[in-house]
Amino acid sequence: MNVRRIVATIFLAVTAFLAQAGLATAHEIRPAYLQIDEMTANRFKVVWRTPLLSGMRLPVALRFPDSVRNVTPPAERELPDSLVESRIVETVDGSLAGKRVEFVGLQATITDVLVRTRLLDGTVMTAMIHPSQPWVDVAARPGRLDVARIFIVHGIEHILFGYDHLLFVLALMFIVRSWRALLWTVTAFTVAHSITLTLATLGFVHVPGPPVEAAIAFSILLLACEIIHIQNGQAGLTAKRPWLVAFAFGLLHGLGFAGALSELTLPSRDIPLALLFFNVGVEIGQLMFIAAVIGLIALVRQTRYPEWLRRNAFTTATYAIGAMSAFWFVERVAAF
Repeated sequence: MNVRRIVATIFLAVTAFLAQAGLATAHEIRPAYLQIDEMTANRFKVVWRTPLLSGMRLPVALRFPDSVRNVTPPAERELPDSLVESRIVETVDGSLAGKRVEFVGLQATITDVLVRTRLLDGTVMTAMIHPSQPWVDVAARPGRLDVARIFIVHGIEHILFGYDHLLFVLALMFIVRSWRALLWTVTAFTVAHSITLTLATLGFVHVPGPPVEAAIAFSILLLACEIIHIQNGQAGLTAKRPWLVAFAFGLLHGLGFAGALSELTLPSRDIPLALLFFNVGVEIGQLMFIAAVIGLIALVRQTRYPEWLRRNAFTTATYAIGAMSAFWFVERVAAF
């Protein structure tokens, strides 16, 4: 049994699960963002940004300790994809170090919160808060290892919850005919999206997010069409040079990764460090996905299943990929 047919069989086994996981909202999981800047010895500017999910505000509220009070009332402004609340607070004892900031309601969501605290001496503290632990204890000093861990984890989470990117990688596995070809193809995809991720995040390239997301969905649809052509004996450039197609579309997918990183609203001088570790996280997540598929392939080879499933798995899975990507494309174009 060849690699493509095995992968198709695995795809059919997980399609129902992915549909229940919310495939149509492949990029709806965006982190909230809390920025705390020390203005004087005991005053801090607070910026609290929460994403809008399908037009609805994230049901999460900030709760500072009793020793922190508002100097100015919260002022809100609405952006196309989020709400931004700004205020100035002061502390009774002059320090936030050791204090706990809570995110009430976060435990009922699937959204993370990126927290950054900047002190007068230039110290910057960063933390990624998850729903399982909806609070942050402000530390006195950050560690570089903590920063690396935060953005690596965010990169991994973005690719593993970015079902459209994963579906694109899976479609590539439908096309390649050997493990060697898969290695070259995935490497080309990695190099390409790393290039545009870097250029877009550093501000050299700017493309609006909605058209990029729609184009990503369309790229998957094109791959599905190519798979059908290959199956009908009409092998073209995609079958002969899958690494070239992966590189071309990888440039597009890198813009999508950059959009996820830019949503964190990072200060410009912190972007290079965040970019490095975020990119590492994306690659780790992608390798985790490929390793999981390879592991499932090994399992399927040891499993008996009906002959009719083996015969029809490839075609059915290909049309499923095309249907999902077409739905994403129409949905994202309609959201312009």
